[in-house]
Amino acid sequence: MRSALLLVLGLVIGIVGTVFAMNALQERQPYSHSLMVTMAHHAGALSAAVKAQKCDAAQSQQHLTRLLETQADIGEAFPGVDQPFKDEAAKLREKTQAAIQAAPADCAALAAAIKPIGETCQSCHQQYR
Repeated sequence: MRSALLLVLGLVIGIVGTVFAMNALQERQPYSHSLMVTMAHHAGALSAAVKAQKCDAAQSQQHLTRLLETQADIGEAFPGVDQPFKDEAAKLREKTQAAIQAAPADCAALAAAIKPIGETCQSCHQQYR
């Protein structure tokens, strides 16, 4: 009975260890993941402001600026990617710069400014995710 209990305990520990190891291997590129999470945070904050109809121009500009600054690290976060991915990243930067230059002052302007950014993100995720 004691040896059976130890055997079951050993199997459980082995399974838990395997699960942790597999998760660690799957997350071996934490920089790229954290970069995408940061970009999603800023894009999500902008979308939430539009949905809530509480679009502060200064706050929107801050999120757009942080989004652009974060996009500058895409090349470092995804080393060795092919040229079409780099082209999508460049297109995303262009759309974000255009949104910053538009300086959206109200929710309608912000919605129009972030729509191309969202479309570019969606396009890239469909191709590369």
